Amino acid sequence: MNDVNPIYYNTFGVAFQWKRNTVKNIKKVQLVFRDTGLLLSYEELNQFSKNIKCTKDSSSLCSDCAENDACKALLLDSPSPQVSFAMNMGELEAIQDLVEGTLFQLSLDNYLNDVFK
Repeated sequence: MNDVNPIYYNTFGVAFQWKRNTVKNIKKVQLVFRDTGLLLSYEELNQFSKNIKCTKDSSSLCSDCAENDACKALLLDSPSPQVSFAMNMGELEAIQDLVEGTLFQLSLDNYLNDVFK
């Protein structure tokens, strides 16, 4: 963990920024959940948050899917148009918490940096 600056985590995943300059853009956020890692800009994180809200608002699960965690009936678009994630409602809520918590922490850090310059 010496190579990263943790931003936010929950039981579903973690968000952090790399400390090293070997990564192309150290301003991007590494979002890791399940077996997936996404390196996203602040704008891409915002887009991902909008995609999550859209998926939650437009989903209507049958009673079997709503009660079955093994059913991955929801298709969540990532900020990259070529990639989507199949999820259940619990996972969708967990990824929403992860992304929104990360955005909140980044905004708070930026605000505090501006105030205490």
